[in-house]
Amino acid sequence: MTANPAMQLLVVDDDHNHREMLRALLEEWGYAPTGASSGEEALELCRERPFDLILMDVRMGGMSGIEATRAVKAYNPAIPILIMTAYSDVSSAVEALKAGAYDYLTKPLAFDALKLALERALDHASLRHEVRTLRHELAAGLDARNVIGQSQAMRQVLDLVSAIAPSEATVLVTGESGTGKEVVAKLIHANSNRRSGPYVAVNCAALTETLLESELFGHEKGAFTGAEKRREGRFLAADKGTIFLDEIGEIPLSMQVKLLRVIQERELQRVGGDQTVRVDVRILAATNKDLAALVEKGAFRDDLYYRLNVVQVPLPPLRERREDIPLLVAHFVEKVCTDNSMPPKTFSTEALNYLTGYEWPGNIRQLENVVESCLVLVPGNVIDVDNLPAEIRDEESQFKSAVDLLPVQLDLADTLEKIEAALIRRALVRAELVQVKAAEYLGISKSLLQYKLKKYGITGH
Repeated sequence: MTANPAMQLLVVDDDHNHREMLRALLEEWGYAPTGASSGEEALELCRERPFDLILMDVRMGGMSGIEATRAVKAYNPAIPILIMTAYSDVSSAVEALKAGAYDYLTKPLAFDALKLALERALDHASLRHEVRTLRHELAAGLDARNVIGQSQAMRQVLDLVSAIAPSEATVLVTGESGTGKEVVAKLIHANSNRRSGPYVAVNCAALTETLLESELFGHEKGAFTGAEKRREGRFLAADKGTIFLDEIGEIPLSMQVKLLRVIQERELQRVGGDQTVRVDVRILAATNKDLAALVEKGAFRDDLYYRLNVVQVPLPPLRERREDIPLLVAHFVEKVCTDNSMPPKTFSTEALNYLTGYEWPGNIRQLENVVESCLVLVPGNVIDVDNLPAEIRDEESQFKSAVDLLPVQLDLADTLEKIEAALIRRALVRAELVQVKAAEYLGISKSLLQYKLKKYGITGH
């Protein structure tokens, strides 16, 4: 395959000789490579101009390759990153992949393997771009396919999104980590009057206070060391569209004042500048924290909280929408198998029962990781109970998970009821959702079990 000369590649390696060797090789293959000697330099280059792919060394002075990967992915989740290392241990590979790397290569690089990895990563990125473009084009109406679930809790979320999406109201999406807050934010944008404009996401927790201000508002040339030219911020990038401020509860108080002014006045000043710039954006924010509690503690400004909390969309944790778990599993199976060109695989009924009965402290994100791990590691076409992670297979761990998720301040009766509900769910899993068997496991009558199922809102056959 002859590479497209327009393919811009970034080679990040603190070894000058190795970096220049790779640059020469990539040029010979028809790519347009740029070199960076550190993770910090790579991050700055990625902010200045787009790259189609990054080759990243894992061990470097200062910011490591894995840290740089996380930072780049927070800024641009779509860019494929190939990690290079002379340390071929499994832990480094796993950490790199968890950080968002597309693949993992060991030094000395085998040129044939490198060329193949480049082509696969670029082809994969191109396909993802086409899919994203198609989805954007089809998002003229509320598309429930973007939010997987048929539970009452998710129907309520979709009804709320349908009502607020056409408005210009500021929205605060709340929920535990991993519940799909950005999915909902994207759905709101796709069904708003701003859907033809840009959607810009910012992970406020991934940036230091100094970097966050520059990222949000931009900076003037010479505003600080390394600011060699003017740079527009994310707010201006989102002009005529939507900006999504994820992890809004992590913004320091000093930044909250500046953000409040932008929300109120719809104008900003770049770092190091005195010119006021108007901006037309709709603001969506998300948090897994209790902002009202932070306000009481003085850790979050009350005026900013009320500006953000015009309309709140609370997302239920996965344990409160268990009937959606089989649908989510099917969705992730299709996605992972398609993305990795794998033959279709299925989870056995018993395995699905165990997945449904687990408490999922990491919510949808944890479920997706478990499904992907099983699909990648299990050689057969059917994933059974024995293939599931130990914490999901182990009944004691499942029960502990349920207890650990109980709120700290509970009266005894409430606590006992929640524990009872967890035990009933566990029994239903063991009984493959058959009520007669579950009642036998629990040592109670079927009629008493049915009463408690209705009381706790638990489904079973």
